[in-house]
Amino acid sequence: MINKSALENIFIKGKYGNFVDKKDSELLKISEIKNQIIYQLARFSNSNYDYSQIKIDDLNLPTTLKTSFNNQTRINWMGPNNWMIVSSNQSVKNDLNNKLLNKEFAVTDLSHSRTIIEIEGKEAFEVIKKGSPLNLNNIQDGNCANSIYHGINVTIDFISSRPQKIRLYSLRSFGESFYESITDASLEFGYLVV
Repeated sequence: MINKSALENIFIKGKYGNFVDKKDSELLKISEIKNQIIYQLARFSNSNYDYSQIKIDDLNLPTTLKTSFNNQTRINWMGPNNWMIVSSNQSVKNDLNNKLLNKEFAVTDLSHSRTIIEIEGKEAFEVIKKGSPLNLNNIQDGNCANSIYHGINVTIDFISSRPQKIRLYSLRSFGESFYESITDASLEFGYLVV
């Protein structure tokens, strides 16, 4: 099966919005993260299995509102006993198959059902504030949250606060609307699609 981006026909590289007389380093950078495997991992409600011992790509499953990560993989806490694993490391599939018990966990491949947009720049949090009711005052690196953005359900993964860098996950079916909402909110700052 070919993985075709939901943004393939609308994601056009270039400078947009209020970019005149600004250096590229002063602009927000908006990019689509592609070619990732995405799995939802859910521990069954009748399971007493101790998931703290599980390692996926040498990462523990994170606790409430946290993310475990390395250079290739990010594991976001999505809710009680529920995680989203996003990785460019294809061996994560083997980790999931070899380390998890079918009677203890449900593993669902979401790879073709999500759009991932990354925003980087000093106004990245301001872009989120324009569309989400989430309070960003106490956000730290490695936090994650489920929220809405202009009525679209999103998962927000806070990669870095210096520089501000955020990954946003939405359902693929909302990908184009979501991208348009993000870029519209970025116009006043000027942005670079990379």
